[in-house]
Amino acid sequence: MALDATELDRLFEVIASRKGGEASASYSAKLMAGGPALCARKLGEEAIETIIAALGKDRNAVISESADLLYHWLVTLAAVDVSPSEVYAELARREGRSGIDEKAARGKETGV
Repeated sequence: MALDATELDRLFEVIASRKGGEASASYSAKLMAGGPALCARKLGEEAIETIIAALGKDRNAVISESADLLYHWLVTLAAVDVSPSEVYAELARREGRSGIDEKAARGKETGV
């Protein structure tokens, strides 16, 4: 089995297909029925759990929580009608540019 963005793309397709579906039959549908706020809150919870696992230096927990984090990230994307390919394109746009330069440029664009 290939372990690359293909896995995320396939999972996103399944998640997106559940949007508007029966909430009692699908956890993804249930989350998206709660709207972007619920999806984002769950994403935040998983981010915190991933941070805690990393700080605790628990490798297996980091792997597990990271999988949960990615799942909830994909649910959040589906809830707000953004595809992973749009995020990949933004990452590609930033490639080869230092993070410091990128952050400074974003500040100028937004007036921050």
